Formats: sequence, structure tokens, C-alpha cells
Amino acid sequence: MNIRTDILIRVYFAFGLIVLFAFAVLFKLFHVQVVEGKKWRKMADSISTKFVKVEAARGNIYSVDGSLLATSVPEYDIRMDIMAGSIEQEDAFEEKVDSLAYSLASFFGDKTTEQYSRFLRDARKEKNRYLLIKRNVSHKDLLEIRKFPVFNKGKNTGGLIAVQKNKRILPFKALAARTIGYKNENVQPVGLEGAYSNYIDGESGRRLMQRIAGGYWIPVNKDEEISPKPGADIISTIDINIQDVAQRALLKQLVKSQAHHGCVILMEVATGEIRAIANYTKDGEEGVYKEKFNYAINESLDPGSTFKLASYMALLEDKRVDTNTIVATGDGKYNIHSHTIKESHGGLGNISVKHAFEVSSNVAIAKLVETNYHNNPKRFTDLLYSFGLNKKLGLQIPGEATPLIKNPSSKSWSDLTLPQMAYGYEMRITPLQMLAYYNSVANNGKMISPVFVREIKSLGETVETFQAKVINEKVCSDATLGKIRKMMEGVVENGTGKDVIKNPYYKVAGKTGTAQVADGSKGYKGKRSYQASFCGYFPADKPKYSMIVVLNDPKGVYYAALVAGPVFREVADKVYASDAQMFNNIQQLKFAGQNTPNAKPGDPKTTQLAAKSLGISASDSNKNKPAFNYREGFVPNVTGMGLKDAMYLLGNAGMRAVPKGSGKVIRQSVPAGSRVAKGYPVVLDLN
Repeated sequence: MNIRTDILIRVYFAFGLIVLFAFAVLFKLFHVQVVEGKKWRKMADSISTKFVKVEAARGNIYSVDGSLLATSVPEYDIRMDIMAGSIEQEDAFEEKVDSLAYSLASFFGDKTTEQYSRFLRDARKEKNRYLLIKRNVSHKDLLEIRKFPVFNKGKNTGGLIAVQKNKRILPFKALAARTIGYKNENVQPVGLEGAYSNYIDGESGRRLMQRIAGGYWIPVNKDEEISPKPGADIISTIDINIQDVAQRALLKQLVKSQAHHGCVILMEVATGEIRAIANYTKDGEEGVYKEKFNYAINESLDPGSTFKLASYMALLEDKRVDTNTIVATGDGKYNIHSHTIKESHGGLGNISVKHAFEVSSNVAIAKLVETNYHNNPKRFTDLLYSFGLNKKLGLQIPGEATPLIKNPSSKSWSDLTLPQMAYGYEMRITPLQMLAYYNSVANNGKMISPVFVREIKSLGETVETFQAKVINEKVCSDATLGKIRKMMEGVVENGTGKDVIKNPYYKVAGKTGTAQVADGSKGYKGKRSYQASFCGYFPADKPKYSMIVVLNDPKGVYYAALVAGPVFREVADKVYASDAQMFNNIQQLKFAGQNTPNAKPGDPKTTQLAAKSLGISASDSNKNKPAFNYREGFVPNVTGMGLKDAMYLLGNAGMRAVPKGSGKVIRQSVPAGSRVAKGYPVVLDLN
């Protein structure tokens, strides 16, 4: 054998070894991936862990009287570890599976017993340790499910896995829904939910999760879990009873007049707190009214004759006229700059300024403003600006439109702008901005920003309080204020509001407003539609509430007194009748034995205070009831209490109440006397 042959043999041998080794590697890879693949995937799964965010329960939103407007209630995804301790052995599983299937079928009603039995057996074959049974199960239902066969063996061996989520609900459904609002990702925040999300959201926790066979992630090691911190609670200024009255009155009139949309706002004069705010829009061909848009704070239109209040205030404050000044309205037509301004009800002849305001004369106010300011229109607009009408209110909730009050430097200013502005055209003002201005007249000249949130609380402790911001300390002199008030009272006593709004039991001051609404690019030459409004306050002699009602595009009759007036009257009547502070008739009522009825369980001091405010004495049984008793960290007994008292007591003890239903507490999820961590949720079943 020569050298060359030896080298070739060695090369072939080496090549053969390489090929053999390659085949060995390929065989091993095949064996690992195919033959042993399941084993290694399980091992990989068993060492795959991650932390996931645990959503915090959002804080509650309350009305000013303690009613719950929005809350988060727990919901659960029910899952099962099919290889749990109590059924780990095959004979134990077979013994219980049909009983469990029967319970699930009877309770949920979505599958037959046979279907559930097959479903569980198939999962057993796959050794599924995170089997989804049912989504969105309530806490009440979860308590029943825990009693089912297998599941009743306990948390670790029964196989039941309840994954908690938080669902946002509005106990009063549509009441104040738009003001309560919502917060969704990638959507502009709406209402209190959006504006105060930093407080309401709370702090998310974290949970260690492990991946198991099938790619499912299950929670592990409770010691590694960081509990979420619940959000703070919002105490709004809304009164749920007044809100209900306002929505019903508005809806009734919208249906009657077949208007496209409308709003009503009721505000407390001295504090600026909004007690009710309602918005409805006609939706679809069926004409169903829904709360889809907040017209009260976002719709900025020509206000019409309600703006005459500002025009007359400017004239009086500037001493250009007095209430007894006579203005000639002639036959009800005023020709100016090739344009004719007309009265809606014909000529009125020579009338006083006061009467011109009462009957809402367009000719009178247009002539007075044009005559006194045509040489210096900036003087007139500066006066309007001094009242604060050109400023945004700086609301606590998003969406406020910017008011537009023109001045001579505005690009669209023309010879007709000044007289048109006099009776509420060529400008943009929202209903709430107009109400805030009217409220300043009732509030001795002080213009304040409306308030929607009174207080923020966390676990019963006050975090922050809010009061109205002053926009204008004094919109006009006391002399002008007195005259304006008399003129506004005259509207209801002798003018456009007397047939609908005038009331024999209390006085109302205000102003009607009927305005033609521009039809897009066609302006006022397009389709004719109108806006009817009434803005005012009551009782006129000692104002407590101010209110504005606006209905847009009513069909048929469109005059403000007949369209907006009935809503104002109905809301005002019911608010007045329910507020003992506004009249003294309560003192004349006689009660049998001068005793109150037995009170629900709660704080006796509150019962005594309520009885005292009514001028009567509380019964002995109420006097002797013990005051609230609680210890921090220990669950108090709140069964039988009203929701407000129960939430007060739980909050002071450091727990978070999660109410379900309405009425008084019939059941609490954690027994009284139990020791729990701060912020622990206690579900209250109400009936």
C-alpha cells in the first residue's frame, strides 16, 4: 500500500466518522423534540414565571346625600385544577365527577349534566390544571359554587380557582350617568370618572404567575404577591333625588315637544354646588331619548333673550338708562343698516325699560344699545367682559366650551353686530356659563365657578376638599343689582313667565329666551329651528337655588315660556316642597306623641339631629340605641343597617365596602369580629 492510498483511506474514514456523528446529532435532536418533547416542554413550563399586574378596585362615587352613584364590584372567572389533591387519584375523580357535573349544570343551566361530565373528563385526560368553567360570576354565586362537590374540599385540595376582576356599575343606572362619566383607554376622559381618575384608580398590585402545560398561567406563592391599594372615594355635589326629578321633568317635556335635545342644571346659589345636571338627545328613528352628550357644559350657541340680562345690566351700570326710562318700540319693527328687527308679538308702543325686559322686547334692547354705544361699541363689550362672560368657568370635569363674546376688533364684527348682540346673537355661550352669570345676581353679585366634587376620601379619611372659585367678586354695583332683581321678578309676576312659572307659594326670578338656531353654513336662511330656555333662581326673596332649562329644536310651539317653563316649574316646585329650610310650614305639623318612628340601626346622634331639625323629639327607643362601635382591623356587624351607615362604619374600621343591591344590609361576606387587613373588601348584600 503506497502513501497515497493510505491518505485516501484515512480521509474516507474521517469523512465517515463525520457523517456518522451528524446522523447521531440529528437522531438525538429528533429524540429530544419528538420522543422526549413533552417531558422537556413540561420542564420548561414549570420554570417559566412572571409577575402580572393586579388591578386595584376603583374608588366609589357618592352623591351629596351619601347615595352610591358608581362603584366597583368583584366578578370572577371560575377555573378548576382538574388534578387537585382531593381528586388526584383516578378513583376519587370518578367518584365525584358526575356529582360536580350535576351541580354545575343545575346552577348555570348552559350545559346538561352529561355535557359537563364529558367536559370534565376530557380535561382530565389532558391533565388541565387551569380549566375555565365560567366567566363573570358574581360574589354571591361564588359563595354557592364553593359548596359544590369537590370544590367544598377547600382552597388547596378542592381545585376551585376564582380569578377576581372588578366591574364598574352605576346603581342608579341612567341617573347622572354622563356627569359620572367613564374612563377608557385611548378615549378622551368623560365626567368625574375621567377627571378624577388619579384618585379613583388606586395603586395596582402584582402577582407571581407560573406557566403550566397547555400554556396556561396560574398564580403561585401568595407570599410573593403585592396587594393592590383601592382608589379613593369621590363625594360629588349631586343630590340623587333632585337629579331624578330633573331628568324626569326634562324627558317628559322633550317627548311632549319632540325637541331634538335638551338639558337642565340646578345649582346651589351660595356654594356653586351642582345638585342636578341632565342631558338628553333624541336617538334614531324611534325617537328614544338617551344621555349621549353633555350639552350643559359643551354646547355653545347663541343664547337669545336670556342674554338681555347682561345688556340691561350694562346699560344700568353705565347709567345710560333707569328702570323707568321710556323707550319707543312703535309698531314692533326697528329698521337698522338695511335690516329689520321685529317683535315676536307685535308692536308695544312706548314702554318703560322694566316692562321692556319683562315682555322681552327685541326692539327695545336693540335700540337702547345701538343708540347709547354705536359711537363707542367697545365700551359696551368691555362692560360685558367686566361681568366675566368671556371667561371659561374652569370646571372640575372636562369638556367645557370656550365662550365667544365679540368686540370691535373681531374679524366678523359688522354694523349689525352691536344691536344683534343686545338680544343674544353673534355670540357663543354654554348653558352652564349662562347659569353661572345668573347665579351671580342671586349671590349678591359674586360670580363663582360651579362645583361638581365636594370632597375626596380614602378609607374614611378626607384627602382633599373643594370650594367654588371666585370668577368675579362683584359683577355690578348693589344699586344695579337691586334693579335687575326686580326686573327679573317682574318677568314671572307680570311678563313672559307669568302664565307658566308664577307660583302662589314662593317667588321666582328669571328670564325667558327664544333664539333661532343657525342652520350650519346656510345660517339663519336655512331650515328654521329654535332654542327655548329659561334661566332664573328661587325663592326670589332669599335665593337658594338657580336653574337653567334649555330645549333645542322643539316642534310646533317653540316659545320659551311654553317649552322650557314647565320643566323649570316642575323641578322648582318639587325641590321647594322637599326642602324644609325654604319654608316654615313644617313647624305647623303635628306628630302623634311628638315622637319619630323607630329608626334603622345607625348613629343615634344623626336621628336626634334629624328630629331636632323638624321641631320634634325623638322616641325613647331611638335615644337609648348605642352609638357606633368599631375597632380598626376588626370587621363590625353591619347587618340590618342602611348602606350609608354600613359604609361609614366599615370605612372607619379600615375596610372597603362593596355593596350589591339596594335597601338595608341583609348579609355581609366577612363575619363580624373577623380580623382582616386594611382595605380588605367586605361585600354587602342589600335588600
